[in-house]
Amino acid sequence: MKSGNSRIKNRKFNRILVIKLRAIGDIVLCTPVFPNIKNAFPDSTVDVMVEEASSPLLQNNRFIDNVIVLPRKKWEKMPALKAWVQSLKFIGNLRKNNYDLIIDLFGNPRSAFLTFMTGCKTRVGFKFRGRSIFYNIKVDPRGDRVHEVEFNLDALRALDIHVRDKFPQIFISKHDSDFARKWFKDNGLVHKKVIGIHSWASWKAKEWPVEKFAQLSDRIVKEMNAEVVLLWGPGEMEHAEQIRSIAKSNIKLAPPTTLLQLAGLLECCSAVVATDSGPMHISAAVGTPTLGIYGPTNWKLQGPYGDKNRVVYLEGLDCLGCNLTECSKRTCMTELSADAVFGVLKEMI
Repeated sequence: MKSGNSRIKNRKFNRILVIKLRAIGDIVLCTPVFPNIKNAFPDSTVDVMVEEASSPLLQNNRFIDNVIVLPRKKWEKMPALKAWVQSLKFIGNLRKNNYDLIIDLFGNPRSAFLTFMTGCKTRVGFKFRGRSIFYNIKVDPRGDRVHEVEFNLDALRALDIHVRDKFPQIFISKHDSDFARKWFKDNGLVHKKVIGIHSWASWKAKEWPVEKFAQLSDRIVKEMNAEVVLLWGPGEMEHAEQIRSIAKSNIKLAPPTTLLQLAGLLECCSAVVATDSGPMHISAAVGTPTLGIYGPTNWKLQGPYGDKNRVVYLEGLDCLGCNLTECSKRTCMTELSADAVFGVLKEMI
């Protein structure tokens, strides 16, 4: 890993920007970066640039001073000229912040170009093809070898920043926590064993069949004497309703929530079972024992982080971790039995 340490050792950075765009799970897994930066530079202002959907996850983070939203989806709906003008204004506002350190954890062409256009003198990023020219401290990417948490922390190691904290954290406000606790109370779930289930996945290939989720729910209720709560986000309620309609047991459907209200519900659960998704990573980050169902993605690189969490997958397949977003066979998911998932869950709690 090339670090450029001689240029930054013992330097003081007054204003720091961390860039991490796109998915909710990716944002959760980058959160260990912020306490380590604040520990190294306690007097610095630390900003983060994310996209709108994931921005609420960082609003209460005490290690972040400002959350900057990149309005990518809004720009994509604009005529090309108007979007270009708006992006120039966005860059102009970034330049006014006078950052003296930028860490690009995303490393796509847009984030690399934005990093360069800020005029910041110390620009840290990964050596991805065609993009490393925008950085002057270049980090060897280990995303195919280490967990994403470690991948993100490599950017700090390149700056000689001591890594003390490694666990993802989501900070839930009292308002959002009270919302979740009230719902649990109103539904008679306080002091009961409650297993949360999040069944949705952003890729079709990552979906475990709803029939198997229903079978799992029935076994949880019958054999563990526990309650099951189906958790869902925007556009996912119909998927959860399918599970409830198939299941023979009386299982509960969570209410509509914001992202942090969902985090509050996940925190109230005794354990959570989920496909590889943002809510799965949120669950692990709020400290709830989390079981991830895996197939096309690699649990060693993107699994729920922390010793209390587990993963389950169909062993013996050569194609596990293929990273295909669509698959005509989906054997890794369709052939994974409810018995196998239930067995791992029983070992956890």
